[in-house]
Amino acid sequence: MRTKQKQLSGELGKIEEEAHKADVPIIPHETVVFLQFLLGQLQPKNILEIGAAVGFSSSLMAQFVGETGKVTTIERMDIMSQKAKETYKRLNLKDKVYLLEGEADELLKELPTSTYDFVFMDSAKSKYVVFLPEVLRVLKAGAVLMIDDVFQAGSILDDIKDVSRGKRAIHRGLNKLLETVLLHPDLISTLLSLGDGVLLITKEKETIKL
Repeated sequence: MRTKQKQLSGELGKIEEEAHKADVPIIPHETVVFLQFLLGQLQPKNILEIGAAVGFSSSLMAQFVGETGKVTTIERMDIMSQKAKETYKRLNLKDKVYLLEGEADELLKELPTSTYDFVFMDSAKSKYVVFLPEVLRVLKAGAVLMIDDVFQAGSILDDIKDVSRGKRAIHRGLNKLLETVLLHPDLISTLLSLGDGVLLITKEKETIKL
């Protein structure tokens, strides 16, 4: 059932297919379908993405912002930024997707408060909790933050002593993220078993103290 869902059509569908064949890390198709459903309901005008990679997910989200909306996306790796630019050019989205190049923790501080109707975070997992305060600041009250890959293949439930040293920063970061948001009095959060886990968050107040 996860694989037998409607495929993307046109050039965007070709880009998704090419990425999978080349083992380029993009969101799995079940997450693609969920994003289509969710954004179709939310109808956001201003979207922020943290982690552009090759530009696939931002291009997908750009289909849902209407004629006057836009997607702002942040990418720190030069090689990914170049590939994202090629994707936007190929899809004629250069005026619809605005790419910010650099470190997210610095660039987020420059973005205006309560601007975005939807935020999609798919970047360094250990940094999710680091980015969270600024992300919630730029998110409108009642809007949705979607964070991808929060299960770490289920290993977030393991004792940290059983996690390889190279992955302990991710383990700590994801656990701290979940501890921070799941019981926060001013946040509504839910977990979905899409891909490697999706966390959805809505803030109930304009200003959130973590």
